[in-house]
This record gives sequence, structure tokens and C-alpha cells, in this order.
Amino acid sequence: MGASLPMAEPDRDRPRTRPADSNRATRRRERHLRPAGFDDLGLKRAISDRLLPLLVAAMAFLAALAFAGAVATASLAQHWQQGAASEVTVQVPTPNDPAATGGDTRLHAVLAALRADAAVIHATPMSTDDLGALLKPWLGPQGSTLALPLPAIVSVQLASGAALSSGLAGKLTAVAPDTLLESADVWAARLSALARSLQACAAVALLVVVAVAIAVVAVATRAGLTARREAIEIVHGLGATDRYIAGRFARRAMRLAAAGGVGGAIAALPVLLWLAYLAAPFAQGTVTSGTEPPPLFALPLPLWVALPVLPFATAAIGFITAEGTVRRWLRRLP
Repeated sequence: MGASLPMAEPDRDRPRTRPADSNRATRRRERHLRPAGFDDLGLKRAISDRLLPLLVAAMAFLAALAFAGAVATASLAQHWQQGAASEVTVQVPTPNDPAATGGDTRLHAVLAALRADAAVIHATPMSTDDLGALLKPWLGPQGSTLALPLPAIVSVQLASGAALSSGLAGKLTAVAPDTLLESADVWAARLSALARSLQACAAVALLVVVAVAIAVVAVATRAGLTARREAIEIVHGLGATDRYIAGRFARRAMRLAAAGGVGGAIAALPVLLWLAYLAAPFAQGTVTSGTEPPPLFALPLPLWVALPVLPFATAAIGFITAEGTVRRWLRRLP
């Protein structure tokens, strides 16, 4: 029999191809497809750097206003609710008549009973001038001097979170019959319901703005894909991966959306400062001069945090929306 041929030994020095090496090779090919400064997909012409940032800036401006509305509503509602819940009004008819217990006038007896309650910080009767100013819209400037049996009005300030004792109304009626005790619980409940409704409306408006921004980026990306379809098919046929093509579109959209977010935040800042200046008297209980410029610290802290975050949020919306749109479009290619 003839000599058998020796079997070839495996080449131990030859490197084996591994998935990581394949990925590196793919990335090297993609780098060759994209030299520095070369727009291989023509994205600068496909996605306009004027229209998309302008639309995103408008959406960012509206989002800032919607968020500011929610913050302002919560702040004002909390201030009004605390004020309404901590103030009580007492009406004392014929205040100068003797009290039912004797020894003092009806007004002084009511004041003594109020000040003895642990929840009351102070109880102060309204002066004649204050009562006249209160009646002026209905009775005219001479309302407080008319020959009318006007009751005494006592303003009662309660401690924070405190409530009048359950037996106080009975004590007031005992010393001064027909005394009327009025609290603002009903108005506090209405203010709370109104605040919740306004906050819900602001949240819905913010969601609508985000949805419109996503739609704008998606439409702009699809328009760019349609305009550069031939170039994308050629690059894709040369070995460019879906990740590479989607990443190029996503980074382009991210930069344009971030620029729009910066513009929207800058445009919203003076508007928010002016609105905060106008709302300051309602929140603080003081009226400032209309000639003073709005102070820079007038904005609540959540708005100072939200405005710098706005460009990052728009950039994230642009990146995620564009990448998802391109990947779905590429999957439909033959």
C-alpha cells in the first residue's frame, strides 16, 4: 500500500475570529465611511437647522409656562389655604350693650372669651375706619356714619394648624346672644379644589407640549430620511449598520433640539420673572411699587432648577425620537 499522506496540523499561530473582533472591524469600516468633517448622509441638508430648533424652542417656551403655572398654583393655593384656615371672623351685634353675664359690654365679654381659647393668637376688633372701608363699596363713603346698628367685627388669628375649641361658640352665645362666628373652611375647601383642577390642567398642557415636540422631531426625521433615501441605501449597502445610521440622525436631532431648548428657556425667563413679580403681592400679602423691576430671586426654586434642565430634556426627546424613527424606517428596507 502506498504511504499515507500526513494530516495537516492546525495552525496554532493563526488568530481566530471572535465576535468582539467582528464588532471592532465593523466600527473601523464605519469610521472609514465617516472621515472627520464629512457628512456622508447629507444630514445638514436633510434636517434643517432653522425650522426644527424654532419649533422645539416654541414647545420649550410653552412647557416652561405650563410648569410655572403648576408651581405658581400650588404656591398660591397653599398660601391662601393657610391664611383662610387660620382666620376667623366674629360679628357682635349691639357691642356696647351690657353682656348677658353682667359687668362688661358685649364686645369686651366676647374678646375675653376668645382670648381665653388656647388656639387664638390674637383677637382684634376692627376700627371705625376699617369698618367704613369694608362697607364703602356697598354703602358709599358715608356708610360708617349712617344711623345704622352696625355690629362689631372681631378678626381672630389662629395658631398654625390649630382649631377653635368645640365649646367656644356656646360660650360666645352665653355672654353675647346672637353673636355670629364665621370661619373660612368652605372657602379653603373651594380653593383646594380649584388648585387641584388648575394643577391637573397644567400637567395635561405639559404632556400635550411634550407629545407635540415628539411629533415635530419624528416628522422632521422622516422628512430627512425621505430626502436622503438613496444615499442611505448606498451607505447601508456598503456595510453601515442600523446603529450607525440611526446614531447619525439621532445626534443631529439632539443638537438641534438642545439648541431649541436653550432658546425656549432664554425666551421664557423674562416672562416668568414678570409673572412672578405680578404674583408676589398675592403670595406675600404686600403690594410693591409698580416702578420697581422684578427681582431675580422672585422665581421659586423649582423654576430655577427646571429652566437649566429644559435643554437637556429637549435634547433627550430629540435623540430618542430620531433614533427610534430611523430604526423603524430601516427595518422596512428591502
